[in-house]
Amino acid sequence: MRQDFFAFLRGAALAATALLGGETALAESRYAIAMYGEPALPQDFVSLPYANANAPHGGRITFGESGGFDSLNPFILKGRAPAAVSEYTVETLMGRSLDEPFTLYGLLAESVDTDAARSYVAFTLRENARFSDGSPVTVGDVIWSFDTLGDQAKGLPRYANSSARVRSVEQTGPRSVRFTFTQPDRELPLIIGLRPILKKAQWEGKDFFASTLESPVGSGPYTVASFEPGRFVTYAKNPGWWGKDLPFNRGLWNFDEIRVEYFSDAGVVFESFKAGQLSSWRETNPAKWAGNFDFPAVREGRVVKSEIPHHRPSGVEGFVMNTRRPMFADWRVRQALIDSFNFELVNRTLNGGAVPRIASYFGNSDLGADMTQSPPPEERALLEPFAADLPPGVLEPYTFPVSDGTEANRRNMRSAMKLLEDAGWTVRDGVLKDAAGNPFAFDILLVNGQDDIVGAASIWREALKRLGIEARVVTVDNAQYVQRTNAYDFDVTHYIRALSLSPGIEQRLYWGSAGVTEPATRNWMGMNAPAAEAMVARMVTTDDPAAFRAATRALDRVLVTGRYVVPLWYSPVSRLAHGKSYHYPQKLPLYGDWPGFQPQVWWYED
Repeated sequence: MRQDFFAFLRGAALAATALLGGETALAESRYAIAMYGEPALPQDFVSLPYANANAPHGGRITFGESGGFDSLNPFILKGRAPAAVSEYTVETLMGRSLDEPFTLYGLLAESVDTDAARSYVAFTLRENARFSDGSPVTVGDVIWSFDTLGDQAKGLPRYANSSARVRSVEQTGPRSVRFTFTQPDRELPLIIGLRPILKKAQWEGKDFFASTLESPVGSGPYTVASFEPGRFVTYAKNPGWWGKDLPFNRGLWNFDEIRVEYFSDAGVVFESFKAGQLSSWRETNPAKWAGNFDFPAVREGRVVKSEIPHHRPSGVEGFVMNTRRPMFADWRVRQALIDSFNFELVNRTLNGGAVPRIASYFGNSDLGADMTQSPPPEERALLEPFAADLPPGVLEPYTFPVSDGTEANRRNMRSAMKLLEDAGWTVRDGVLKDAAGNPFAFDILLVNGQDDIVGAASIWREALKRLGIEARVVTVDNAQYVQRTNAYDFDVTHYIRALSLSPGIEQRLYWGSAGVTEPATRNWMGMNAPAAEAMVARMVTTDDPAAFRAATRALDRVLVTGRYVVPLWYSPVSRLAHGKSYHYPQKLPLYGDWPGFQPQVWWYED
């Protein structure tokens, strides 16, 4: 009777649409969905292209992390929970391929429907989808998970923000669910496809949002087998995992056990790796990669050093200037501070000169603007309506200054001084002052333990002294740092924004003018650039890949020439040291070593 009822509703919807002369409300069901264009893999694909479908199964891999945990629920604000609980034990409706900018293939869902405008998305669950306790994954679990995680008062912002863009959720069949949006949104079907699905019955009579050491029941390949708060968590492969034979999962999740050990700080983690207690170590410092791995296990071949290249955007890392502060409101001042930063000296001192400087926010990818050239016609056409308000460099070539590598950095320092004078600052008695006699002085806010960043800031501080500027390096604990950056209570601070090959609605949080006054956005620089907001609007509404690339490159130009960040470096490779018995496929994904690569496609073979 229940199936007959859903069939009646489905038929009635089709009939009503036909009578109204509109398009069919129910689009063709598909096995995959891409943000732009078509999925790269056919419906009958055997495995992901970067997975070894014949990888052996078994063994244990052990990771180390600094810090601790006091909760096993990573989906709530309270407590500190291991992120791996979600990654290893809980599945989503669809899974992301790391070899495409943003394409999802079916996991818990066997199919996905949407219309051309993407005003809704519908999923049909696989009939054999099961939680780790053997119970079926139902539409009721999907709806409860969506509503609970997206709770506007208690939910995590990353879930609540997307839930606010959904007008209604309804069950449309025994295994089907439909999400109707408040307005068409190209990215939202994919975001919903990546929402975790939890078991509703587990939380009946319990407060889901209370910190707990009860692990959520998921449908993923592993379950939490054992743990000691703050010390370790062990994840054991579920022998009855329902999804082991799905094409998306072939060659993934090959270890019988994954263990994460927790230590007091990163230095202790590295020493534990050297001692053979950990299986893998990810090194982010190229100087340490070159100099800190001459220990017995490496010399004897028991530890292997692997470099994993990638083609994802460089993103941006550097010292961001808070333009809410009057001293940083003038682009000439910001350019002067960029000129004064001797990147070549800093890079040689801290990294052995081994890493390139960030040239643009989307550099190292097809989405990055070629800042050495004037914008091509497709980018210029998007930018010219804003020409009157754009700073120099947007519609012509612009590159960051290069020093001669000497500490004096004379040419760039002369350029910086000229810009400061043009902006109304002059040196009096060795101190740079404005017309009212106020000295140019600011704090560089950093987190305790950021040794490399403190080193870069200290070298910069010495250069600024020669301009008559006093820069004070201030370090605070992580809790205070979060509080202050959420309130934009800083002059200059360390800033990182990782960017993907499929930037979407999150760009509004990064660069949108609402963040000038609204607290806790990611617009730390306080930028208010109509051109940037127009490019983001174009990016998230077009279905034309060429138009999307042009808009992203145009946004890149606006961000770079806004001169908000003194850029540091990026690495086009990831550096992983690991036991020689741990292997990964020869074919590497487009995103390289990104979440979803280790341990997912790795295996143990002695």
